[in-house]
Amino acid sequence: MKSIVKPAYAALSLMLPATVFSGHADAMDDMSDAHAHHHHMMSEMKRATRTTAEYKLPKVQLVRDDGRTVSLAEELDDGRPVVLDFIYTSCTTICPVMSGIFAQLQTKLGSEPDQVHMVSISIDPEQDTPARLAEYATKFHAGPQWRHYTGTADASVAVQRAFAAYRGDKMNHTPLTFLRAAPGRPWVRIDGFATADELARELHELVAAR
Repeated sequence: MKSIVKPAYAALSLMLPATVFSGHADAMDDMSDAHAHHHHMMSEMKRATRTTAEYKLPKVQLVRDDGRTVSLAEELDDGRPVVLDFIYTSCTTICPVMSGIFAQLQTKLGSEPDQVHMVSISIDPEQDTPARLAEYATKFHAGPQWRHYTGTADASVAVQRAFAAYRGDKMNHTPLTFLRAAPGRPWVRIDGFATADELARELHELVAAR
């Protein structure tokens, strides 16, 4: 897999600036809606923090945006690097920013973006049907390497808990991104907003180090 992934990252070393993780809430300051908690989170998240962690994937099934029921472990352990986040389609603040960053990220993955598995898991599965997720994916021009997942409420909570991302209510969720170079490797956890360039650089470094 290592020799296959490298071409997808060959151009990144020339593209990526030496930046530090920083929040980008300012870009959304002009948005107004009832999600006061989200606005507070975005205004307070000035810098993103990076940590590493070991997460044990729960044995749950999710439903992909194409309607197919899949095993979470099998989806994430297909050999590709993974970048993962949690979203829900009716969110109007944090989630559009995160999905916008993912949309930009997929344009920075070189000539073989399908060598990276981009994963967005709904934290509002009762509303987020596969069809609704597919519509949301289209809105952000998601390529075939970027899949969106839903499932039962129990399955969604189990996945959130496995990644220490569960906040009890979708209105309390915070911006989180998780990256992993390959099955069996540690996860990089980013709390806060990172740019697409920063995520691409992180993926490049993870793959190069494995």
